[in-house]
Amino acid sequence: MSFAKWIGGAIGWSFGGPIGAIIGLAIGSFVDNLADNGTPLLGERQTGKRQNPYGQRTTQTRRQRPQTQSGDFEVSLLILASVVIKADGKQDQRELDFVRQQFRNMYGAERANHAFKLFKGITKQNISTHKVCTQIRQMMDHPSRLQLLHFLFGIAKADGHVTEDEMRQIYTISGYLGISNKDFESIKAMFYNSSDNAYKILEIDKSVSDDEVKRAYRKMAKKYHPDRVGHLGKEHQEGAEEKFRQVQEAYEHIQKERGFK
Repeated sequence: MSFAKWIGGAIGWSFGGPIGAIIGLAIGSFVDNLADNGTPLLGERQTGKRQNPYGQRTTQTRRQRPQTQSGDFEVSLLILASVVIKADGKQDQRELDFVRQQFRNMYGAERANHAFKLFKGITKQNISTHKVCTQIRQMMDHPSRLQLLHFLFGIAKADGHVTEDEMRQIYTISGYLGISNKDFESIKAMFYNSSDNAYKILEIDKSVSDDEVKRAYRKMAKKYHPDRVGHLGKEHQEGAEEKFRQVQEAYEHIQKERGFK
């Protein structure tokens, strides 16, 4: 699989707006070489017409959110990962290795190598987090945005602890993405050990009744079910299974603690 076929094969809305501009800069000078070899450029479609990959958005896009494709999610993930990794002013090798390994697990070695090549170009740029997140919020469905947030916490925790700068950056990203504080705390609790983590994951207080615990579990199991991101492909469904498993474990912990079935 060539680099151009990888980057163009499963990307939809991320061809446009600030994300499209970041992709273009990351690819840089060898784009012209791809064109000389007869490979379609980023802005070309199957119609053969060249389109502007950096800023176009139709009225229809504003009215109806297009379906996020695997490549859209992948590029969004790379950009936000670079923001989090640089949050504390340095790039820890363990965090970089985590990104590479996660992409290997999701996409296989070849696609992961292409992604990391793009990632290196992205990390060299000054990125407007607000602009990027605004585009993602407008174009990406809520379950996919939750999956992005889960991955970002994994990156920050890869070196064994999450710094205040990293936490502040992830919190800011979460707000820009339109993720509620309860959802933020739920996903955050999946990466920390505390006496009330199980309740935070289910987005409830310790004072609630057993029936409310059961209702919360059903609600969260539905919210984090892997099928909610099925349109992103099998690789992202497998990633979503981790959140789903932690919801189940949180519920089982509360069941054991309270002694109900």
